[in-house]
Amino acid sequence: MKRSAKPAFGTLLFFAIAFALSLYFAFAAIQGNFGLFRRAEIVAEGQDLRVQLAQVKTDVARMENLTSRLSDDYLDLDLLDEQTRKVLGMIRSDEIVIR
Repeated sequence: MKRSAKPAFGTLLFFAIAFALSLYFAFAAIQGNFGLFRRAEIVAEGQDLRVQLAQVKTDVARMENLTSRLSDDYLDLDLLDEQTRKVLGMIRSDEIVIR
């Protein structure tokens, strides 16, 4: 009995399914929700958030400084004068207002 030179249909089907699955998993590893591209996006977003956090910390430190300078324990008269002029729009008699 001679064997034909043609591969069996089952073997061909097995390799086709294995190839399709390997392509799917390779695609998912690169493009999927937990893939390489998503990881790069998360890293970039993390860096942006660190920059925003540094800016917010700077703003909070500045506000804490201004708040402490206007507190009952320590009163900065120059800052109080500046805030009063800004909020109430008051000037001294020897000053000139330019708008």
